[in-house]
Amino acid sequence: MPEDLRYRIDVNVRPAYLADQSQPDQNRFAFAYTVTIENKGELTAQLLSRHWIITDGDGQVQEVRGEGVVGEQPVLAPGHRHVYTSATLMASRVGTMQGSYQMLAEDGHRFDATIAPFRLAVPGALH
Repeated sequence: MPEDLRYRIDVNVRPAYLADQSQPDQNRFAFAYTVTIENKGELTAQLLSRHWIITDGDGQVQEVRGEGVVGEQPVLAPGHRHVYTSATLMASRVGTMQGSYQMLAEDGHRFDATIAPFRLAVPGALH
């Protein structure tokens, strides 16, 4: 089935390790991630909610659901983007995050914008 070009949201994530907020001796590793959400579709769409799946290096999975992103529910016209930075704590030096944003297009259609898996890793943790 071809992709519906009316509803296309691209998500790009840049993770970073926060050494100053981490406590490795207590298995607390802090990571920031900057997300760019860009409307590549034909219709204006609003981000309503988020669903994150965070998996640490020990295979422990945490799911996070909530309204908007960092307290906002941005409205994105075609060609527009929204950038925000958030953070998470993990109990291991390496993990992954993935998920989706639940979107509402101006025509009333609800759809998900996929957040592809990305790696969180303490520098030097991977060879």
